[in-house]
Amino acid sequence: MTIQEFKNSLTENFPSKSLSVQIEALWWDAKGDWKRAHDLIDHLDDAISAHIHAYLHRVQGDLWNARYWYNRAKQPEFKGSLDEEWEYLLEKYI
Repeated sequence: MTIQEFKNSLTENFPSKSLSVQIEALWWDAKGDWKRAHDLIDHLDDAISAHIHAYLHRVQGDLWNARYWYNRAKQPEFKGSLDEEWEYLLEKYI
């Protein structure tokens, strides 16, 4: 799936079944369902999930927890806007 196809899919009620769980979390976040996005990755231990997890805690405003997950992901804390980070994560992992 391309980034544009992903963005176009945001008009749908449910994400494509072809998405990875991490990209699906970004899809639900874009739809305004933070809890569903978080629930998808909360129990996962891989670095990509940790990176998405960090972003989601940043969205929540829990910067301490976000920093913990950036560290687990071995990624620097993102310094741009939340929208910029969402785009960055989508481009990096789609």
